[in-house]
Amino acid sequence: MKTDANVVHLNKATAEQSPTSPVGRLPVALIQVRDKAAQQLKQNLQSLFDNADDTLFEMADRATSNAEQNAFFEAMRDLRLKRKNIERGFLQKVFESFANLNQYEIGKPQPALDAVSFDSLSLVQNDELEETVALDAMVAKVMSRDAVALGHLTTRLNAVISKKLDDKSNPLGPTLLSEYFLDACSSLGVEIKVKLIILKLFEKYVLGSCDMLYAEANQALVSAGVLPELKSAPPRRQQRPAASAYVQSSGEEGIPLLEGADQGVQEVFGALQDLLSQVRGTAMPRRAQTADAMPITSSDLMRLLSHMQQRAPAQVNVEDFDLRDQLERLLERASAKSGKARVVGEVDEDVINLVSMLFEFILDDRTLPDSLKALIGRLQIPMLKVAVLDKTFFSRGSHPARRLLNEIASAALGWVDQDDAQRDSLYQKIEQVVQRLLNDFVDDPAIFSELLAEFMAFTGDERRRSELLEQRTRDAEEGSAKAELARRQVEHALNERLLGKTLPEVVVRLLQEAWSKVLMLTCLKHGVESDEWQAALQTMDDLVWSVAPHEDPEARLHLLELVPGLLKALREGMASAAFDPFSTSEFFSQLEVLHVQAFQRFKRAAPEAETVVAEDAAHTDPSEAGIELPLLELPAAEEVEDAPAMVEVVEEIILLAPGQTRPQEPDVVLPDDDEALLQVDSLRVGSWVEIQEDEEHKLRCKLAAIIKPTGKYVFVNRTGMKVLEKTRNALAVEFRRNAVRLLDDALLFDRALESVIGNLRKLKHS
Repeated sequence: MKTDANVVHLNKATAEQSPTSPVGRLPVALIQVRDKAAQQLKQNLQSLFDNADDTLFEMADRATSNAEQNAFFEAMRDLRLKRKNIERGFLQKVFESFANLNQYEIGKPQPALDAVSFDSLSLVQNDELEETVALDAMVAKVMSRDAVALGHLTTRLNAVISKKLDDKSNPLGPTLLSEYFLDACSSLGVEIKVKLIILKLFEKYVLGSCDMLYAEANQALVSAGVLPELKSAPPRRQQRPAASAYVQSSGEEGIPLLEGADQGVQEVFGALQDLLSQVRGTAMPRRAQTADAMPITSSDLMRLLSHMQQRAPAQVNVEDFDLRDQLERLLERASAKSGKARVVGEVDEDVINLVSMLFEFILDDRTLPDSLKALIGRLQIPMLKVAVLDKTFFSRGSHPARRLLNEIASAALGWVDQDDAQRDSLYQKIEQVVQRLLNDFVDDPAIFSELLAEFMAFTGDERRRSELLEQRTRDAEEGSAKAELARRQVEHALNERLLGKTLPEVVVRLLQEAWSKVLMLTCLKHGVESDEWQAALQTMDDLVWSVAPHEDPEARLHLLELVPGLLKALREGMASAAFDPFSTSEFFSQLEVLHVQAFQRFKRAAPEAETVVAEDAAHTDPSEAGIELPLLELPAAEEVEDAPAMVEVVEEIILLAPGQTRPQEPDVVLPDDDEALLQVDSLRVGSWVEIQEDEEHKLRCKLAAIIKPTGKYVFVNRTGMKVLEKTRNALAVEFRRNAVRLLDDALLFDRALESVIGNLRKLKHS
């Protein structure tokens, strides 16, 4: 009987794998299954990471807030940095699971899933619950699609190993693969929303290929003679997803990946060609061609463009540079040398015209600083070469070359023209990117992805630093606004009680210089609705009353009762405000004289009051009053000093912050419906503006905060440092004199393409 050397008898295979076998000793067939599976899983993971940037960028592009957009950009950077570690960790788990297949797990308690109570489920955090739900859904999809193939693989594995498996514990099953990936991603510092997107990518690029994984594993075991009688259906043929597939949110149903995002690329470019063809020869001059002119191939065009790229001058006047004319001259020289008329083919000519029109818009865009236009203008030839190679340049927003141009323009939005010696790191970085493309880009567009990753890492670091400083600026301004609001409350309280009154000078000074600080702290700490604020106001009212002249006989008794508590409240308040102790002592000395004089006036007006005062003083506990008893012992008439200096408060009291000068009224008062005020009100936090400071200097800054209590608009530069502060009215005045211009922060390439299409349509109908 003919025997197959590859057949492994089950009893022999089982005998060789005893429970005492060293860990990791596997049959040769299983080692082959493991290695092939690891290779395929590695390739699928690479596909995942290769497409993650496009996916997360598309999500960032659709973000509804800066915070959400920044979260996606941070995730892109974090995933890029930790990619290798995640791959290594995932594959390590797969290898460990295979190594443990021949180990008995004696005495290991199994979790009693049925015994899990609702109370324990409630302890699971929301994020973990979302992960669990996502994993269950992913596993369910694989099981509904590939359950038979996975079941056959599990059965074959059980035939050659010691430990019995089910589909959940199969090292290549969707349950363990998903858990391994989630564990490998534990170092990612991303939000749950981003993590779910990454899990969807794992489902698409890894679990989506499980049918091929199981088919190859089953075939390897069948070739080794392990249960060849089990017949599995052939794996379904998959179409690889387009590189630009992206993720979009669809509410509670998950985040499905849209496939075929590049379908219609030809339609997009064809529509652009149609617009060009309808204006060619009228609005757009047609190139003069001889009858026997031969179109050059795209490869020849690429060589001509590379020739121009290598010889492009370091400094070029963007207004004088015409790419089409330069290329025409090269073709004329080539035609003269070869003796045959050579022209650019129609498709390539359309690409050249489109790119030229795009750069005409870009270089005429007032949003870009002039000094950076010269740098970006040098990218025209590399961008044209990309467009010749790949027409998705016009249709795909996530195209690396297009994204690089947009990122450079976005970073340059807040850049201010400076002298050569002062050019900062951003200018130098853009210059490096441009030079790399001019020197190294021949025909491999991968360099754009590399430069995009580097540039986004650079701008990400700059953005984090600027956001930190910007937040500190906002916090400081909000703190100042609270202090300003409290200062206004104190001013109102002082003016309400003092304005128009004639009072001893020492009392006015005490309230304005000392008690105003007590009121400020009380307002900031407790608010104007608090009992503490009312108590501080009452103390001020009591002080004013205590030094005012009174004719009512009962007033003297009230004054006697009032003074001890009043002095105690004044001392405690001024101590809490850390007021200068020497000034405090002087104030109280003068206040003591005022109160003594008040008592003396009562004594002269009603001599019988002396007995009452003395008796009441004798029954007053000095420790409770917080004053010295001699203050209540009235001196003789000859010991009373002259009348105190009096002042009439005729001007409103204005409290100034340290270093603040007296505020000036605005030169122009505008009506509420003034157009300039409406322009100011249309500004949003994050808006970039350019302000003409004088004839020569312009300031580019971003609105970082609108402080509503004070009506201040606070602007910062691109580093997050405060550079300007304007009131609503003052900013409106700047708008009226056309000194403020709102900068368009939409994506540069998209604006340029929209403008080109709009212009072509106008020319078509003109």
